[in-house]
Amino acid sequence: MLLRINDKNIQPADIATIVRCLRNGGIIIYPTDTVYALGCDITQSRAIERLCKLKGVKPEKSNFSFVCSELSHLSEYTRPIPNHIFRVMKKALPGPYTFILEANSNVPRLLKQNKKTVGIRVPDNAICREIVCTLGNPLISTSLHDTSDDILEYFSDPEIIHRQYSDAVDMVVDGGHGNIYPSTIIDCSTGGLEVQREGLGSLSVLD
Repeated sequence: MLLRINDKNIQPADIATIVRCLRNGGIIIYPTDTVYALGCDITQSRAIERLCKLKGVKPEKSNFSFVCSELSHLSEYTRPIPNHIFRVMKKALPGPYTFILEANSNVPRLLKQNKKTVGIRVPDNAICREIVCTLGNPLISTSLHDTSDDILEYFSDPEIIHRQYSDAVDMVVDGGHGNIYPSTIIDCSTGGLEVQREGLGSLSVLD
């Protein structure tokens, strides 16, 4: 299913359709402030397993992010965040950043296993944040890219994405053309601010 949404005029009925799909264990492709992403409801273990199978990874080996609608969700899945790190996150989010933080015991056991960290995102995209806000809990998410290409080429055209993935996912949310650059990843799990990948997010937030 391809569902087109105007980010300047988001209809509650469309968001309700997406959330119903997620709560029923569906996998969606949806827009963020960087690239289009694959996502499912964090509370649906079968959907997480499907997502891992689609990406060709084991749950305990996955590097999925938790996509939240606001910073207040962080304490539900992470250990207490030092003040100097929280200040940077407050300046950067919502925005094109992924922060790697220490995970707490609320992280789904299927994903956690021996992992002690979790990636957190709060994208600056109205459609994405409205989905998560209405769902009431984070999405498990991973960037969509073409693994058949030696160069990591991110898809930006939702109609092409739909043709490619219509048999693999339950819904593609068309929010217009996406970006081609991934998020900037900052590892805060050891108490510092270590840049793991420079993406769309400016490093000036660290100043």
